Amino acid sequence: MLKPLRVEVATGDDLRAAIPDLARLRIRVFREFPYLYVGDAAYEEQYLQTYAEAPGAFLALARDGEEVVGVSSALPLIYETAEVQRPFLNTALNTAEFDPGDILYLGESVLLPQYRGQGLGHRFFDLREDHAGALGLRVKTFCAVQRPADHPLRPQPYRTLNAFWQARGYTERPDLQTEMSWRDVNEAHATPKPMHFWVKKD
Repeated sequence: MLKPLRVEVATGDDLRAAIPDLARLRIRVFREFPYLYVGDAAYEEQYLQTYAEAPGAFLALARDGEEVVGVSSALPLIYETAEVQRPFLNTALNTAEFDPGDILYLGESVLLPQYRGQGLGHRFFDLREDHAGALGLRVKTFCAVQRPADHPLRPQPYRTLNAFWQARGYTERPDLQTEMSWRDVNEAHATPKPMHFWVKKD
């Protein structure tokens, strides 16, 4: 039986020191369906620099002893990439509904397979939602890749996380969508992937 993991919050210098762990886990865990991501160290360094520089950025680190085996991230939406901000700025309707300065973007939660099933998913959400409260941000959002039901690499059986996210109070918003590009394990080059946002308001 696995011993309970130690979970720590990292900001500032501690966050910056943990970025290599986040990059390592992103490359490993996101290779699984539905992301099928072929990790690129150069992209990781560029993308994660956003977290290193953004005021209010946050990581939760799950440790087994001294080894980081899981990471969950968040930062104010106004410091995220253009692809992430765009759905909240694109239309008059969305601009009226959302103040980008009032949103915490929940980035990835990546955890090695052997440590799953211990409640870390809820713990990661709790900590990020607490962080939103500490920053005075009333809206939490994240996005998830959309894959067809007949995708050739979809494992059988496969269960999405939709029910878990709904139980946490998040609502899927197909009207809020963007695209992100990466190379799938069965692709020769990067292609755009559709992403839907999920939103929770206080």
